[in-house]
Amino acid sequence: MKTSFLILISICFFACNSSEEKTKEIIEQKVEVTQSKIPEINLEEASRLAQLPIHCIQTEYPNKLNQTIGGEEDLKSPKDLHPAFYGCFDWHSAVHGHWSLVSLLRQYPNLENADEIKSMLLENLSQEHIKAEVDYFFGKYNSTYERTYGWAWLLKLAEELHKWDDPISKQLESNLQSLTSLIVEKYIEFLPKLNYPIRVGEHPNTAFGLSFAYDYAKTLGDEQLQALIEQRAKDFYSNDKDCPLSWEPSGFDFLSPCFEEAALMKRVLPIEDFKTWLNDFLPQLKNKNFTLATGKVSDRTDGKLVHLDGVNFSRAWSLNEIARDLPEYNHLRNIANQHINYSLPSIVGDSYEGGHWLGSFAIYALNSVERD
Repeated sequence: MKTSFLILISICFFACNSSEEKTKEIIEQKVEVTQSKIPEINLEEASRLAQLPIHCIQTEYPNKLNQTIGGEEDLKSPKDLHPAFYGCFDWHSAVHGHWSLVSLLRQYPNLENADEIKSMLLENLSQEHIKAEVDYFFGKYNSTYERTYGWAWLLKLAEELHKWDDPISKQLESNLQSLTSLIVEKYIEFLPKLNYPIRVGEHPNTAFGLSFAYDYAKTLGDEQLQALIEQRAKDFYSNDKDCPLSWEPSGFDFLSPCFEEAALMKRVLPIEDFKTWLNDFLPQLKNKNFTLATGKVSDRTDGKLVHLDGVNFSRAWSLNEIARDLPEYNHLRNIANQHINYSLPSIVGDSYEGGHWLGSFAIYALNSVERD
């Protein structure tokens, strides 16, 4: 019996030792990693990207309203229903189309057509139009409208207006304030009731919605919203391990469930706690030889298949967030660059199926790139 026990201990020892050696061998294996070009955003590229929202924020049709009809009184045109955010095919794309223009103008005041863009912003985001947008949410069937994807982009727009130092920025921020406050209230009301996070790669993804709302709360100093998001993120994700990255992307994904979650936890956890959590959640990221194939788009005229360009941008901004201030994860920036470089050349001048929204994703991904 004693001999059998010793033999068992020996087998376990050698098996564990062999496993450790194998892991060490994989980590230390030399793989030639191609360094991708760091994507550039300069005045010329900014003007090119601005054409996408310029051409859609006041384009009413085609349009996908996503509304619940309570009666004939609800059968109105997109512009009647949403006088501020009627363009770009759907409400949330119109919102982040406005964010795109504000972001570009904030970075490049000499942007081509700057005066025209400002006039469009002032026209769309008037007090009267924003009041109508607020009123819409008080319709009988509209209280959960655009939860939480559209909510997140609305707060991102409000954050960008707050950071923009321009004569019209405070006026626009003030005009938007009633809708901004309503969306904050909706987050505070909704998050305590959400028992389980939504982990899909499309609009309802909880981690994405919390990340943008958290950025707003930190920038504006909304301590109540910030504390609630920190708590809910920990409730939802603290015990997550071994995210199935090999399952990504699904065929219609435009967000990366694994990386969006990691980027949120990077925001809300102390740095050492985050590193411990990440090592359990995505241990492969620490390997400097880690690679990740880009999402491949087979048909950019298909409104769903073109989502894969979005997932490339989503991966990029999330990887850059993970790597920020963590030198041991700096190799992830190269993977982010590869993803941006794959999708960026195709989004301008392509079909409306991607053009009405992908510019915002590209701009946000480009903004996440650290440059010397």
